[in-house]
Parts: sequence; C-alpha cells; structure tokens
Amino acid sequence: MMPLLSASSVISSGGAAAVEKSLAFSQLWYWFLLMAAVCYLIGCFNFAVLIARFKHKDVRKIGSGNPGTMNISREFGLKVGLLNFLLDACKGGVPALISYFIFRHYVFAGTEVVISDFTRYFCGVFVIIGHIWPVTMKFKGGKGIASTLGLFWFCLPCEKWWYFFVLFALLFVGIVGYIALTEWGSMGSLLGVTGFSVWQGLIFFFRYEGTLASGWAIACFMMLLVLNALTWFAHRKNLVRLYAGEEHRTSVRKLSHGKRGMKNM
Repeated sequence: MMPLLSASSVISSGGAAAVEKSLAFSQLWYWFLLMAAVCYLIGCFNFAVLIARFKHKDVRKIGSGNPGTMNISREFGLKVGLLNFLLDACKGGVPALISYFIFRHYVFAGTEVVISDFTRYFCGVFVIIGHIWPVTMKFKGGKGIASTLGLFWFCLPCEKWWYFFVLFALLFVGIVGYIALTEWGSMGSLLGVTGFSVWQGLIFFFRYEGTLASGWAIACFMMLLVLNALTWFAHRKNLVRLYAGEEHRTSVRKLSHGKRGMKNM
C-alpha cells in the first residue's frame, strides 16, 4: 500500500473532478524502476518474429529484414499484418493503461501534475526502447511504430473515453488512407505518431498552463518528445532513402489482395 500525504487540488487526467492525493518522489522511485524494467522486457517480445516462425520463416531474413508490422504485411498480406499491428499496439498500450489506473488519483507532491500523466508515457518509452533495442535479439529489433501508435490509442482515451473511436478512425482511415494514396508507409506512420503527440501535448499544455515551469509538467512533455525521437531515429535510413528518391513504396491495394506490397519507386 502506497503511503499517502496531504490531499491536493481537484484535478483529474480523465477530465472528471476528483480529490487527488500527493506522493513524493521518495515514495515513487522504486515504482519507476520497476515500471522501466518490466516495460523494457515487454518491449523485447517481438510478435513479428513469432508470427513468421509459425509460417516457418525468419522475418529478419525476408523482405526488408525489419521485424515489424510493415514487413510482415508485405510478406504475408494485410490480414496477418493487421494481427501483428494489434498485438504490437496492445504491447505498447496495455502497460501504460495499467499505470494509469494505478496512479490516476495521485499527484506529485507540491504540484498539480497527475502522476498517471507522466507514467503513461514513461511506460511507453521503455516499451519502445525494448522493441527497438531488445536484449533478446542482440539489440536489433523493429522500429516501434505499431507499439507507439498503440500507446496513443490506449492513452488518449484516458482523457475522454470517446477518443478511442476517434483514434480508431484516424489510425485506420487517416494513416492507412495516406499510405494508400502516397505509398509511403514509413512517412505516414511517422506523421501519425507526431500528430498524436501534438494532440496529447496540447491537452497537457491547457491542463498545466499555470504550472508549466514545474519539473514534472516538463517531464510529461519530455516523454512525448522522447517517443518521437525514438521512432524518427529508428526510421533514419527510411528518411534518407525517401529524400534520395529510393524509398520502397507500400501498395495497400496489393496487400489487401494478399500480394507483396513493396515495390521500388
């Protein structure tokens, strides 16, 4: 049972008024260590590798060699790719959602910053680190897009429950629609991550506009920034090829018909 300090102000990360209890960092540091370790190990579990093994193949030796949703989709079709996306999305979102329910009624001592606003994306960052640099795969993993998009898909509805359906529409209509029109899979995914980060960042800004100088408020924004840095860094080779006009195109039409969806520009 976590020890409680004094009652704090009426703020809630879910938008509803509730009396918050404050916790000092000295009461939380071991929670942060535990979350970082557990989430990193969760991130190390790669569903693309598992799915490819069921089909008697090594995803790291086919297609682009990337053990992620896009490569799985190109090699095995859209249905299998969608399964991989949903599993990776849950990998990114479920740990963050659990931390939300644990800490949503607590604030950092001396501030109005809701602890779950920080822990949601803190958990997400370590899942993505584990996905990109898994100790189980000699630190050579996927690029973290599906797990990052899943993180926002689970976390933004913590603000308003109906955001879940808005996110669903944006994920499967907006992002997939962009990829279908441009055939630039990596860019469509990255724009989605950045767009959702801005959305959450604006929520944090208006929630804490009176205490933006608080270290924990800044930390919430930093988690969003780190998520973007990780996913954009993981796609650095894609961005170089895109700039050089050498990036492979992803055909959603071919994927939907069970064909390889990758072709050269």
